[in-house]
Amino acid sequence: MPPEAAEDGSPGLVGRYLDLGLRLGRHVDGLVDAYYGDPARAGRVAAEPLRPPDRLAAEARRLCADLDAGEPLDGSREPVAAGSAARRRWVRAQVVGVLTTARRLAGEPIGYADEVEACYGVRPGRVDEEVFAGAHRRLDEVLPGGGPLGERLGAWREAHAVPVELLPSAVGSLAEDLRDRTRRLFGLPEGERVDFELVAHQPWSGFNYYLGNLHSRVAINTDLPVLSTSLAHLVAHEAYPGHHTEHTRKEVGLVRKRRWNEETAFLVGTPQCLLAEGLADLGLEVVLGARPEPVVAEHLAPLGIRYDTEVVAAVAEAGEALGAVRQNAALRLHEDGADVDTVTAEVARWGLLPHERAAKAVEFLTHPTWRAYLTCYVEGLPLCRSFVGGDPARFDRLLSEQLTPADLAAPG
Repeated sequence: MPPEAAEDGSPGLVGRYLDLGLRLGRHVDGLVDAYYGDPARAGRVAAEPLRPPDRLAAEARRLCADLDAGEPLDGSREPVAAGSAARRRWVRAQVVGVLTTARRLAGEPIGYADEVEACYGVRPGRVDEEVFAGAHRRLDEVLPGGGPLGERLGAWREAHAVPVELLPSAVGSLAEDLRDRTRRLFGLPEGERVDFELVAHQPWSGFNYYLGNLHSRVAINTDLPVLSTSLAHLVAHEAYPGHHTEHTRKEVGLVRKRRWNEETAFLVGTPQCLLAEGLADLGLEVVLGARPEPVVAEHLAPLGIRYDTEVVAAVAEAGEALGAVRQNAALRLHEDGADVDTVTAEVARWGLLPHERAAKAVEFLTHPTWRAYLTCYVEGLPLCRSFVGGDPARFDRLLSEQLTPADLAAPG
């Protein structure tokens, strides 16, 4: 078998990349976020003896070397003019992320910031606590009532808890509107669909399970109350124009039309995640504008769901800065060696969260699959927002092209 062939005989480096990701996924639950490629490949990898992480790291290093040497991506030496150079850079960045996870599993010492940078293409930085203090002052101005700020914010948030029995109607109304707006702005493939479900006992608030064939299952976690203040963002992030929209657009445009089968796998610990989370976080702003609150209220008010439009807008503006509290917390845990209880208290203080929500945030940061993933949210949104610059055509590029964080940060 030639060295550029995958073990099932499919040609090129892409086949080896898919095999590598599926093999590593057997070690890390949740690393293969989605795979809708050839089921025979997945079955073959699942049936073979488990390969130790150090061997997978060696395979990833060889794959990087062959990518650098110009070996065929998929069995044909496509010309650079057809986009192969950019495609090759994208695949290589993915392989470096997979390599980093394999190295960590093999016991190689890797600093947390180095791990994040190698996996996601950006280096996490700490945010000065004065930024958080400024956000606190702004919140103090807009929140009703008196007493400690955290208690006021918590009471205001919890007053916006959506009764579980109303969630399906609220989600359905928002999804229908956002789907229609997404279709008009960017187009959606014929036959795409999203099924929403309520779940519990998960470390996240919402999750898109992309099943392939233009179909997503979006799970909404009800461990903690789902708030009306974040419901539209959740639907936009997971479905329209976020994860589901990106997956379906790329399945049609890259996999079906161009046969770029690397897109059939979505692997945690790779740069594609940072861009996916960034564009998904930006999605509501793109389709409804910088202040989506009046439109959201039109959907929630008829259901009797509380939604304080003016205060929501002010809290969202001040609260965006507090997103970086979680990145500081991750660095405190994994770089400084601070204990979980200490970091939970810091997250509660600066994030203005009750203990149970702070503990849920720290649980995410200590989860073996998700511990470095937080940076995708903190760094992905500003990177994608800067790249888009208010131009829907540039957001459309995020939905349809293979881009890396370096591509977005490049001038022009």
